Amino acid sequence: MSDMAPAFLDRLAAWTLRIAGIALIGMVLVESWQVFARYVLNDSPGWTEPVALLLLNVAMSLGAAAAVRSRAHFAFPIAVQACPPPVRRVLEMLSDLIVAGIGLVLAIWGAQLLVDGWSVRMAGAALPQSAVFLPMSIAGLLMALFSLAALRRTEPR
Repeated sequence: MSDMAPAFLDRLAAWTLRIAGIALIGMVLVESWQVFARYVLNDSPGWTEPVALLLLNVAMSLGAAAAVRSRAHFAFPIAVQACPPPVRRVLEMLSDLIVAGIGLVLAIWGAQLLVDGWSVRMAGAALPQSAVFLPMSIAGLLMALFSLAALRRTEPR
């Protein structure tokens, strides 16, 4: 991997996290409108719930992908750190491979669900029902990319 690749992946992860943050802010705004419309205007819009769920999926999925890049995803650091360095490296590589596999499964199955439900409209919003699977597919690809890039490290964490 070239010297530019880690910097590119760091920037990609930073943008991924920014988009997740924007999605969270959007979700707060949509839910705030829902509460205002329901209790002040007495006219609850039907689009707010599906849009809030879509934004939640974006935030969760992309946030998880960024966590893979920053090595903040779930792991067993105490058990791994207690091992000698050669065993530690094998366990770290195994962890990276498992996360990459999970990412690929999310990407492939998410894409399949996205395509399968594209023609069905979401209740209350003018979006495809399967739009909620798009963030999962993208995040799965990012998780796999970030995990496989971590395999190329030579020193233990």
